[in-house]
Amino acid sequence: MKEFLRNALCLAVAALLPVVAGAADVKERTIKFAFQNNKGHPQEMGAQKFADLVAAKSDNKIKVKLFPGGQLGGDVQTVSAIQGGTIEMTVLNSGILQVQAKEFAIYDFPFLFANPQEADAVTDGNFGKSLHAKLADKGIVGLAYWDLGFRNITNSKHPISRLEDIAGLKLRVIQSPIYVDLFSALGANPTPLAWPEVYNALEQKAVDGQENPFTVIRAAKLNEVQKYVSATRHVYNPQSVIMSKKLWDAMSADEKKIIADATAEATAYQRQVSRQQAAEALEDLKKAGMQVTELSAGEMQRLRDKVRPVIDKHAANVGEDTVKAVYAELETARRK
Repeated sequence: MKEFLRNALCLAVAALLPVVAGAADVKERTIKFAFQNNKGHPQEMGAQKFADLVAAKSDNKIKVKLFPGGQLGGDVQTVSAIQGGTIEMTVLNSGILQVQAKEFAIYDFPFLFANPQEADAVTDGNFGKSLHAKLADKGIVGLAYWDLGFRNITNSKHPISRLEDIAGLKLRVIQSPIYVDLFSALGANPTPLAWPEVYNALEQKAVDGQENPFTVIRAAKLNEVQKYVSATRHVYNPQSVIMSKKLWDAMSADEKKIIADATAEATAYQRQVSRQQAAEALEDLKKAGMQVTELSAGEMQRLRDKVRPVIDKHAANVGEDTVKAVYAELETARRK
């Protein structure tokens, strides 16, 4: 009888072992995820997908609370808060991170990428990973790259169909030195402003225009305060999804896996949605009354030629090795 009970007990314990071994080390957490674009924009849709995935994978133990539309401040403020641990996550134009590591300025180089697929190859490859790795000693963990798309100029003055039409326009630009140099080279008067300030600045005519992808222009309803949009496609913006290293270091291996897996799935979804919506956004802007101008191939080449000194200047700033590395990965992507 004793032998029977001993064997029965061993079998019962053995039956429990897979459950115990497989039990995830996941704590109750709330992650504040702040970003600049509004509800319905692909940036927000990607963040919502991420939040849903994290909830599902953690059995609702980890909750991701979204703060869209710059509710917690502009990008520069948000990054500082992430370093301090008061905000846990954001997604922002990768080029803004040049304040933390100068090499990120490469992502703001005009006319660097010909299409989104080239950008994916570079950011998902060794180059993109190596840049995100540079953020660790700044209190930031780089998780992935999302898609914002190609930037285009809007203004309230007149159509832009040639280089000379840009001259004299007071244009809001993101808070990045290369954008100031880029639009200065094109003859505009660049004015760096945090994104939450832009609509009012345009409405009050403090600035004449701005530049952003079509999806951002639509989501922010800039058609209400801007008449003209020109498809200049002067910069393609990858966006970095980043997390506070304070939170990352406090997480268990199981929690980190949940975050990593949810990020990978949300990234594929966000890129698809963003690219689908780009063409739809342009059509919606036309229907809303904006006058859209496509520049000729000759005028686009004039823009490229005009900004060549800007590329040369900032290539020196980011470093020869970084420039060589990005163009090497681009060359590999273009051969495939």
